[in-house]
Amino acid sequence: MTLQLLRIVGARPQFMQAKPLRQELEKRGHNEILIHTGQHYDDAMSRKFFIDLNLPEADINLGVGSGSHGEQTAEMIKGIETHLLAHKYDAVVVDGDTNSTLAGALAAAKLHVPVVHIEAGMRSYDKKMPEEINRILTDHISSLLFCPSQTSCRNLSAESITNGVYVVGDLLAQCFVGFRRKAKALVESILRKYSLKEGQYILLTLHRAENVDQKDRIEGYLRSIATSPWPVIWPIHPRTEKGLARFNLDYIVRKKPFVIIPPVGYLEMLALESASIKILTDSGGVQREAYHWRKPGVILRDSTEWPEIVETGWASHYLPEQDPLILWEIPDISALTQDDLYGSEEVAARIIDILEDTFL
Repeated sequence: MTLQLLRIVGARPQFMQAKPLRQELEKRGHNEILIHTGQHYDDAMSRKFFIDLNLPEADINLGVGSGSHGEQTAEMIKGIETHLLAHKYDAVVVDGDTNSTLAGALAAAKLHVPVVHIEAGMRSYDKKMPEEINRILTDHISSLLFCPSQTSCRNLSAESITNGVYVVGDLLAQCFVGFRRKAKALVESILRKYSLKEGQYILLTLHRAENVDQKDRIEGYLRSIATSPWPVIWPIHPRTEKGLARFNLDYIVRKKPFVIIPPVGYLEMLALESASIKILTDSGGVQREAYHWRKPGVILRDSTEWPEIVETGWASHYLPEQDPLILWEIPDISALTQDDLYGSEEVAARIIDILEDTFL
């Protein structure tokens, strides 16, 4: 028998997690239809990832684009629901914590189609973050919940979610392992492209609403980061770039140490990560990639849904009101644990095994 799955993607980590699962599904002869909501619509943040990952173009692109959380989510639900009413699937598969995640889960649950949540149980315990709301709601309407760690499994148990919960490891980690050698091969050309030297620059990403939609917050971060003794290369997110213009903060970042570049694809980002001295980010995906490269990280938030990275010393939190000097401290990496916090082997295979047992 053959699985019939509908997969919803819309943002960077979801494209990466789609790759290993698609490979495993194709190996076993199962069918997956991919809906791209269009949440990330910039070519460098969407199409370039599909090319880098050798992932087939989405079967359907809803083209939702930017908008308020309500507008975006409503348009996604409408498009996904229309498709579900016309086609039959064993389950709808969603990843992570984006508006695309919640839209896919809601559309499916209301039509009584089982929801499969990959990267379930993640909690920052900060409900000011829209992503936290998306995570909680999706988990509570999912039939199968695939956790990347024991911590995420315990989080679900604390909310009385115990049925259909499995610890399978992290799909993003499996994707990383599959592509790191290819990214490493690009390092020399990427460094030459941006006039950088290996181990002599900071890599920055900054895009979350709670950081870039508040002038005091983003200005505080930028003034702290401007004290860097190293160049700070920053592939800038479109929403962040708009925020800088809206708040008249361009003057801070248009000079040293900042090196502003357009958004980059998956392989180029991995290459930049691998050659950096330290990574500053508010992204959940980049937090993990920094850890997988065994690079010290700074989380530009006061909470994280990946607490193991902080607990083991691989990353620390930083808020704008803190002394910026602590941003530039480099920990003794040799003293930190080298254990694999998130399983990266055969994650997709474990997920498909469970899907087959459940739906076939």
